[in-house]
Formats: sequence, structure tokens, C-alpha cells
Amino acid sequence: MDSKMALGYLGVLLFMMGDGLELGWLSSYLIDNGLTVQQSALLFSVYGFAVAIAAWLSGVLAEVLGPRKVMTLGFILFVTGTIVFLTVGIPTMNLAVMIPTYSLRGLGYPLFAYSFLVWLTYYAPTEKLGTAVGWFWVAFAGGLNVLGAYYSSFALPYLGEMKALWSALIFATIGAVLAIYLNKDDGSNRKKFESKADMFKYISKGITIAFERPKVGIGGIVRTINTAGAYGLVVFLPAFMMDVGFTRSEWLQIYGALWTSNVIFNLIWGVVGDRIGWRNTVMWFGGIGCAVFIMALYYVPYLLGPNYAATLVVAICFGACVAAFVPLSALLPSLAPENRGAAMSILNLGAGLSTFVGPAIVGLFIGTVGTVGILWIYSGLYIVSSILMIFVTLPKQQQASDQAANVATT
Repeated sequence: MDSKMALGYLGVLLFMMGDGLELGWLSSYLIDNGLTVQQSALLFSVYGFAVAIAAWLSGVLAEVLGPRKVMTLGFILFVTGTIVFLTVGIPTMNLAVMIPTYSLRGLGYPLFAYSFLVWLTYYAPTEKLGTAVGWFWVAFAGGLNVLGAYYSSFALPYLGEMKALWSALIFATIGAVLAIYLNKDDGSNRKKFESKADMFKYISKGITIAFERPKVGIGGIVRTINTAGAYGLVVFLPAFMMDVGFTRSEWLQIYGALWTSNVIFNLIWGVVGDRIGWRNTVMWFGGIGCAVFIMALYYVPYLLGPNYAATLVVAICFGACVAAFVPLSALLPSLAPENRGAAMSILNLGAGLSTFVGPAIVGLFIGTVGTVGILWIYSGLYIVSSILMIFVTLPKQQQASDQAANVATT
């Protein structure tokens, strides 16, 4: 890890821990207190849409305003949304209040975390970019899905749900101070603009680049599929696991193990991608691997019952395969080196849309196809992502492929 950015990574880890400590249990808590599965899915879907908008804006805004300013804005939105959601939203259990307040909270973390990711793409040299973004996803997923889940598994019995949710503000505040104000790189290598007109033109580039560079657009679709299944699971799988016979603490530990594996392999796949190729890593280990192991998350407990060890192994394998999409964070900006922020906006939009698409699939289909049907849909999407990666090649790779084809024909 580069020492100059170390505090930034640590800040992202703690901030995302505060953001994600409720992911493994909030849906089941809300359902137990009056919401239906469909209402919970709606809440998380609209939240995901807010995340997607903020994720898209983060890339270009980080270049227009600078990463520090955008990260500060993200922190303010997160704190404001959290306070209103906890003081007004949950106590009333009124969706008309809960949806906008939880969505306001959702605007915060993409502006914070993904702006830091843009910062990294300018700071890190190309030959180390895969490793640099690997470290970012270690911090991101480590906080959001691992430390948050394990913290909840131990804190809930002592603090209860509401106090645990309030404690998120502590982690987010410490993380913001570390990443925004104590991080050593000054971000001076960000893109410069001659006028405000140029700034607004570049903001629009965050959409148009997907059409100007179709490979970037395809990469954005693949990124959407990447975590759609993982984020969709939290809406309905906890109830299935508890129906099978697992306790909530056991489920949270399984969920934490899934993302612990993800954190470890975020770094591993970043390094591996630098060596065997970013596209190959995403295609085979990401798309195909996720398609297999997401189905095992259903069939292993369905066939074996509440077998903790077996389900834990499957969760670890699925988490590792979700991490294999990490090289996209190096691949997409390399497809548009003169517009890295715009390319990252498409990548970030895909990351944000996954938090919308995953729960939306649950809300639309859970009533007709059930738990196993939803997982088959996710598995099919992962196969599609692997097929799409065939077309996402770097210019040098494409040139080598064309030369090989010419040799074969002659």
C-alpha cells in the first residue's frame, strides 16, 4: 500500500463500516416491524437509485470540484440523511417518510468513496493501478460488508437495533476526518478546466462517453451485474436462511465471511489481473464463478439444512468471485485515458445501479418465482456479464488479436 494514501484507505474503511453496519439485518428488522417484503424491496430499490445517481456524479464532480470537496459533501449528506431517517423515518414506519430520508443517506457514500477512487486513478501509475484499486476495494468492502456485519453481530444483542444504527455516525465521522483532512496527497494532479462552460461540458461527458467509447458502456453494464446479486441477497436471503434453521447471528457471520473473502480477494485479483489480464480475470473468475456459487447459496442449505460449515464455504467462494470484477476499475479508465473521470463515472454508475437493480429484481419477481427463481435470474445475469467481457478489450489487446487473426488467415 502506498504510504501517501494509507490514511485515505483507512478513512474509506471506517466510513463504509458506518454506512454498511445495517445491511445484513435492516430488511428483516423492518419486515418484523410492519413492512412487507415488497415494501422493503421498494425502500432498498429507491435507495439504490439514489446511490446510482450519486455514484455517476462522483466521477465528474471529483474532477470539477476536486475529490476533497465532493467527499465532504458526501459526508454531510450521509449524516443528514441518517439523523432524519432515525428520528422520523423508522419511528413512524411510514414509507412516505422512510424512502426520501433513507435515499438522502444513500447519496452520501458514493460521493465520498467513489470520489476517492477517482483520486486514486490519477495518483497511481498505470503499472500499479490494478493493485491500487484492489486496495481501495479492500477498504470499501471491508468496511461496508465485513466489519459492519461482524460489528452488528456482536453489537445488536447489547445495543439493540436503533442504538447500533446511531453508532454509524461515529465510524463515518472518524473515517471522514482521516480520508478528507489527514490524507497526505493534495490531489493537485486532477483535471484542470479553463472555464465554467468547459466544466459543464465535461460533466455531460459522464454520460456521452458510454456512447463515444462503447467498451466503456459495456463495462458499466458488467459492473452493474457484478454486485446486483450480492446486494439483492440482503432483501430476501436472511429470511430464507432463518427458515432453514440458521439464527440471525449465524447468518450475519456467514454474510460477514462472504465479504471477508471478498476483501481478501479484492487485493488478490487486483494483482492477478495485472499479470494474467484484467479482462480474463473478470470474465472467468468473476462472471462464471459468481453464476455457479450464487446458486450454491440456495441449494447447499436447501439440501443439507442449517449446515454452518458447508454454507460458510459456499459464501466464501461467492465472495471471492464477486471480487474478481475488481480489474474493471483499472480497465475502464485505461479505455479512455484522456477522460478517466468520465470513464469512472460510468463505472461508478454501474456500481450504484447494482444497489437498485438487485433489490428491484426481488420486488418484481419474488412473488412469482420465489427465492430459487430470483437466484436463477442473478446466475443468468452473471453468465451475460462474462459474455459481454469478450468485447471489452484494451487497444493493445485488440491490436494483438487482429495481428493473430491476420497471421492465421495468411
